[in-house]
Amino acid sequence: MRMSNMFFRTLRESPADAETVSHQLLVRSGYIQQLGAGVYSILPLAQRTMDKIENLLRDEINAIGGQELKMPVVNPADVWKETNRYYEIGSEMSRFNDRKGGDMVLAMTHEEVVADLTRKIVQSYRQLPMLVYHIQTKWRDDPRPRAGLIRVREFVMKDSYSLDMDQEGLDKQYRAHYQSYFNIFHRCGIPVVSVLSDVGMMGGTMAHEYMYLTPIGEDTLIMCDSCGYMANRQIALFDKPEPVVEDELPMEKVETPEMKTIAELAEFLNIPESKTAKMVFMVATFVEDQGETEKVVFAVVRGDMELNETKLVNALKAKELRPAHEEEIEMHGAVPGFASPIGIEGVIVIVDDLVMESKNLVSGANEEGYHLLNVNAGRDYEAQIVADITAAEAGFKCVECGSELRETRGVEVGNIFKLGTKYTKALGATFLDKDGKAQPVIMGSYGIGTGRLLACIVEEHNDEYGIIWPISVAPYHIHIVSLRGVEKEAEEIYHSLTDAGFEVLFDDRDESPGVKFNDADLLGMPVRITIGARSLKEGNVELKLRHEGEKQLIAVNDLIDEVTKVTDRLWADLQASVIEVPFKVEQ
Repeated sequence: MRMSNMFFRTLRESPADAETVSHQLLVRSGYIQQLGAGVYSILPLAQRTMDKIENLLRDEINAIGGQELKMPVVNPADVWKETNRYYEIGSEMSRFNDRKGGDMVLAMTHEEVVADLTRKIVQSYRQLPMLVYHIQTKWRDDPRPRAGLIRVREFVMKDSYSLDMDQEGLDKQYRAHYQSYFNIFHRCGIPVVSVLSDVGMMGGTMAHEYMYLTPIGEDTLIMCDSCGYMANRQIALFDKPEPVVEDELPMEKVETPEMKTIAELAEFLNIPESKTAKMVFMVATFVEDQGETEKVVFAVVRGDMELNETKLVNALKAKELRPAHEEEIEMHGAVPGFASPIGIEGVIVIVDDLVMESKNLVSGANEEGYHLLNVNAGRDYEAQIVADITAAEAGFKCVECGSELRETRGVEVGNIFKLGTKYTKALGATFLDKDGKAQPVIMGSYGIGTGRLLACIVEEHNDEYGIIWPISVAPYHIHIVSLRGVEKEAEEIYHSLTDAGFEVLFDDRDESPGVKFNDADLLGMPVRITIGARSLKEGNVELKLRHEGEKQLIAVNDLIDEVTKVTDRLWADLQASVIEVPFKVEQ
């Protein structure tokens, strides 16, 4: 490809709104352009990388039995209504009507469509197992797109779906994907870890996320260096401390003027925060008979801990949560800052399991300026739900081995789910087993976003000058920089390299050497060949690997052999990172 004809433009300065390295470099180097919030055009250089990522995905998924198809991004809402997700998913799903008034949606994922296809195609156990996948545009109307391609509204995803007759078959396909995903990320030059995660809107019995560890990540991961326990903070467990054994004491009201926070209250009463109870007021949305209702929730956790909203929404089996407004709290008789579940009616009281075991805690009195001493759940108020609803934090004890936990940040680059029969039962996707009885097909779902993966590759592989592409996904393998006065010779070398099968980007522009070298570093191709009059006079060209500082002179007659050697080494180094990863049901 000649750069004089290429549809791109490099920038010397980063966009003002670009906070992450990948966002800055992808825009500066002319790989992407923003059209709107969370909506990007993928320009020719980036499209070549996207094509390579997608072909790599095909390679790995085909290797475990995948069959590629293509499902529509515009779906009639009927199939989403059959699973109830039309009503359960909030504003992230875009809904509209066609010209006849029919309800339509832009697909966020394709479980419903796969289940619909399955009920039309699969009839007998003899057709199972199967694995289908596609690489397709998705739309999720994210309210907070950020970081370039890392968090967008329109994106391309590879999503695959396994179909099995029993749990054993699902386990097998799930584990095949587990390893295949590590292969994919390692072949892209991305180090990842797998962590247990919340099944979220997908549902099912198990999920793993593949996390690229980076400070820019929005996910908080809880990890134990001693035993290897890892989980997304959304579902992470920890070894809760044993409460002090003591008798229940009589409840007593005390004056606590202006003591509205746990820290202020504990200091005023000269007690540890662990002897207090914290009230968190939420409003939960529930889906009932295709309609929605809202209910006020009083969540009670120990004062030295934080509420985990994901655990809370799962315990409630709610669609979503939002903070309660002050008037919603007061209408049930509670006083913000001095609230308690004692005497409250018309709300859902959900209590953390540690609070249920902790005696004589300090709680609000539902009266401005007063708290209650020696409050005991089960004696002084009843919980409709008791569950683990506290968030794991660094410094807490590991649930597996008791060692200290730590936190790190990560970007989710892939996920896998054991869906079971959630979708096939809803849509009636059954097969006849060996005894002639109808059984629901068992599904798994597995996704990787290609644009986010591309951005994470750039986050991992860059320096102060620009991108450093791994050879597996580089738009071109070789970048020829032709200096003035050697146009004819450069043309001949360009053709000889392309004829030898190399992918070559040829900078034939009439630009200064400084501009060309800066652009070469910014664009990040693995191998740079500089053709200049001085070296060419002695029969040489200059070869430099993008990730190394050293330059070497190569005889023009030996160039094909030398480029073959260095590119083979780059491929071999990358392939050496593709290793078998033990599967852990619990981490």
